Amino acid sequence: MGGTRFIGVDLTQVLLQQGHEVVLFNRGNKPAPSDVQQINGDRKDPTQLQQLASESFDVIFDNNGRELSDTQPLADMFKGKVQHFVYMSSAGVYLKGDQMPHLEIDATDPNSRHSGKAETEAYLAKQGIPFTAIRPTYIYGPRNYNDLEAWFFDRIVRDRPIPIPGSGAHFTQFGHVADLAQAMAAVLGNSKAIGQIYNVSGARYVTFDGLARACAEAAGKPVPKLAHYDPKAFDFGKQKAFPLRPQHFFADIHKAMSDLDWQPQFDLVSGLKDSFQKGYLASGRDQKNIDFSLDDQILGH
Repeated sequence: MGGTRFIGVDLTQVLLQQGHEVVLFNRGNKPAPSDVQQINGDRKDPTQLQQLASESFDVIFDNNGRELSDTQPLADMFKGKVQHFVYMSSAGVYLKGDQMPHLEIDATDPNSRHSGKAETEAYLAKQGIPFTAIRPTYIYGPRNYNDLEAWFFDRIVRDRPIPIPGSGAHFTQFGHVADLAQAMAAVLGNSKAIGQIYNVSGARYVTFDGLARACAEAAGKPVPKLAHYDPKAFDFGKQKAFPLRPQHFFADIHKAMSDLDWQPQFDLVSGLKDSFQKGYLASGRDQKNIDFSLDDQILGH
């Protein structure tokens, strides 16, 4: 489900390299690789989703279901018909707590904006569907459509200060999309993975300040000026002045490493270099006009 924007591109490549036959179901806004079948449709439209009812698959990767209502029709359609249902969840489901890193057994937050993913995990388990749920933290890499590493690169390549909320000592965690794809493919044919949830991300944690410095190193630029500020002193409305949660946010990945015989291949700086060269520069974003009005508001204050 999906397959042509970000995670699915890398996953499709890995699956093809492993000799699998891959079919993508999406709205057809971007072309699929020439050796991949693509069925066009909107998963939220029951009539269009019904195209899949006559198809037969061994495994389904649901990469873009956010709410239970997104995934339930698909899961019901293929209940008892697939060997494995791999669901892209999120480490954003965890309830904020005093002990870190997050473990797969930790409580989830019913008020999280990702609560629909936790509800979907619970539904798949209750229905007895042979599922595996993947919970990444922050995903980065070429083709990332979320402003994460690119937010830092925008300021670094233009020699601008980087506004960082708080002390800059909050720990977070980035995982490269290629490593995520390898972990997803590693669940195939693995009986240990059935009915399990796995945190998947990079091997190490990094502070906000450290992330800014790592992005500069990846871009071949000097250490940037970091401007720390109190986010409570500003009212940005619905705009985001910083792309990450202003809190500690990282998860333990040892369960995935053990059960899936997997480990991340990218360290943070090498992964950021990959994203900078193949994503940021390749897209020409370094030449685009970027709105720094919130930065200027913070720096002026």
